[in-house]
Amino acid sequence: MGYKIRAILDVENDAFRDLIVDKNESLEHLHLTIAKAFGFKGQEMASFYKTNSNWEQGEEIPLINMSENPNALDMQNCCIENVLQSVDDKLIYIYDFFSMWTFYIELKETAVDTSEKLPVIALAFGEVPEQAPEKTFTSTIELADEEDDLFNSEESFENIDDIDLENY
Repeated sequence: MGYKIRAILDVENDAFRDLIVDKNESLEHLHLTIAKAFGFKGQEMASFYKTNSNWEQGEEIPLINMSENPNALDMQNCCIENVLQSVDDKLIYIYDFFSMWTFYIELKETAVDTSEKLPVIALAFGEVPEQAPEKTFTSTIELADEEDDLFNSEESFENIDDIDLENY
């Protein structure tokens, strides 16, 4: 039995792949499966992000745990079925932090019977552009006038040479 997962690439012209994967595989395996299904080598850094039904980005699950917490989640130690448990559960997947290829991952079926060796590309639609679309990140928080003055003030950096950095 496998999971049917839809991976939608966030580009102007629709591009998605329906993948049938073993639910017991790691997220690292899913990362490689998605990358290869879209024609990438899978050699770039990547992260999955937990999300809600509105695609709001939550906790990161990185390819490699670089935090000081040895128990933090990473793709190698996280099973697909631990983060995608019910139909319509979602993840955001970012591949290659320089290009920022962004994918929306959604669990479509939880019990797909297949005699083929998994993973399988069940459906491929659309072409991947040569370059990732440019992303713009905007903040919904506006700085207060006094905070804005702090960052724009020459006075705050006037005596930077007087700071004794050897005692830090």
